Amino acid sequence: MHMADALLSPPVAGVMLAATAGTAAWCIKRVREDMDERIVPLMGVAGALVFSAQMLNFTIPGTGSSGHLGGGLLLAALLGPHAAFLVMVSILVIQGLFFADGGLLALGANIFNLGFFPAFIGYALIYRRIVGDDPTVRRLFIGGVLGAVVGLQLGAFGVVAQTALSGVTELPFTAFLAMMLPIHLPIGIIEGIVTAGILAFILKAQPELIAAGARRAGIEPPRTRRVAVGLLVAAVLGASMVAWFASASPDGLDWSMERVAGTAEIRGASTPLHEAVGEVQQRLAFLPGYGFRAAPDAPAEPSGATQWPAVSEETSVAGAAGVAMTLGVLLAMGLLFKWRASRRER
Repeated sequence: MHMADALLSPPVAGVMLAATAGTAAWCIKRVREDMDERIVPLMGVAGALVFSAQMLNFTIPGTGSSGHLGGGLLLAALLGPHAAFLVMVSILVIQGLFFADGGLLALGANIFNLGFFPAFIGYALIYRRIVGDDPTVRRLFIGGVLGAVVGLQLGAFGVVAQTALSGVTELPFTAFLAMMLPIHLPIGIIEGIVTAGILAFILKAQPELIAAGARRAGIEPPRTRRVAVGLLVAAVLGASMVAWFASASPDGLDWSMERVAGTAEIRGASTPLHEAVGEVQQRLAFLPGYGFRAAPDAPAEPSGATQWPAVSEETSVAGAAGVAMTLGVLLAMGLLFKWRASRRER
């Protein structure tokens, strides 16, 4: 559900960027106030796992479409909503800058749709109320599925609303919405089941960590080493090998655009700002589309069905690079918060 720049007009993109920046500033303030240094490693590996998970598209049977995990609800359940939002900011900035996954002009909208709605609506208003302070496997699955579905449906609605307000495409609001919401319903259910399964595993392995995510204040912070190592191993394997098995079908956003406009390559906004931002992204994205840059005189790839699984060293290198960058940025962020907290105490 990563929006391209062509879907948004500069004013709408600017408003969403301002909303996202304001939310991030508020989250930074809250995380600095409540920072627990023992959560720093978990921030890094949880972000790396979500980066890896977003590379793996799974087929939605009977639709010709695919989806991938957003990861916002999982991050919020482990870290709390404020830290989860900042982790999602880091993931999507890295994806946009270095992998050309989602537009740079649309970055504010993408972060808001994939970060705010799952963390502050799906988690805080749905998952948190169901799971409570005494989590059980049954509550985790109910809260996980409902929270993921609500968060993803709101994110899909956000994409449609932002596109319609921009008024730069031939995608009518009603028809686009009628495609986006239904196709993202099964994606949300699958994300909820996977999220609940991971949390149920952690509940049995280290239950205090789930309690800490649900009730960040008033408890002894947990040790996170075992869970952090497990999540990091899953992130590396997922990005370097499991991503080979990603579905080649269009994701829910592209599928919806194809159904409404007849093609996913729609003619959208094209302003000097769009062109300038596109040039910046083209220069910075050293692994565009999670693959190596093609040589200027390289022949075009032949059309037709691609082999599955798509065993590719390019995917493995890109996945490993993305996991390493996400881990490094988030660990640096956590250490900075820790340093600021220690200075404040002195």
